[in-house]
Amino acid sequence: MNLRGVEIRVVRGSAEPDGTAGPSGPADEFSVRSACAARLADALQQRKPYAALPALGIGGGLTPVAAGKIMVQEAIRVARGGQSGLREIRISYPFAEGFEDFEKAVTGYVRHFTEALIWGPFVTVDAIIAAPARNAPAAPEGIVLIERSNPPFGFALPGGFVDYGESLEQAVQREAREETGLELLDLRQFHTYSDPSRDPRFHTVTTVFSARAEGMPKAGDDAAAARVVRIEEMGGLRFAFDHGQVLKDYLASRRR
Repeated sequence: MNLRGVEIRVVRGSAEPDGTAGPSGPADEFSVRSACAARLADALQQRKPYAALPALGIGGGLTPVAAGKIMVQEAIRVARGGQSGLREIRISYPFAEGFEDFEKAVTGYVRHFTEALIWGPFVTVDAIIAAPARNAPAAPEGIVLIERSNPPFGFALPGGFVDYGESLEQAVQREAREETGLELLDLRQFHTYSDPSRDPRFHTVTTVFSARAEGMPKAGDDAAAARVVRIEEMGGLRFAFDHGQVLKDYLASRRR
């Protein structure tokens, strides 16, 4: 079972070259998860090509199925991050009974992740950035929009996909910086949009933030252009995704 270049393998017996099976005494989910995370972190720090996860918690409070799922969840968490240097994560089961249930739980979980969960819905963020209108600092504020260089084309709010390990707030700040060169101030969650048809490429769920910024935007990343658009000018624009409706909702909420 390969995930981003990391082979996740179940072995009968010990996962360690020296034959040690590791602790299997009384344990709960937290202690098993923490022990697996510590072993994986140690392997990463030492730049080992493989990491070994001995069976933990079985017979001490967890069934083979529960223990297997916890261990493989930690393995997937590290493998999906990419660029770890690991080539293999070995998950061992040293006991005489229960191996089939344990192996089925691990392989079934990886299969469900790669065949179902990995296809989405995907998590995205967008930013409604209030800024002074170009060449008119005293005029009513406008909204920073980008013109997309990739399909779907049209005008859009700055935003994009949340990277693994990021919070929504970190992701929207990064995307705004990459696409407009602006640093966001007074960041606040506005609304979440989840219509499966909102993105013509695939099912995305976006959380929209409102913010303000100082200075003028400068296009970067996959933005062909970035500029401040006066509110009264937005009616004549062609928007990508559902961003036209998002802006209508935002302006209506401000009037209320």
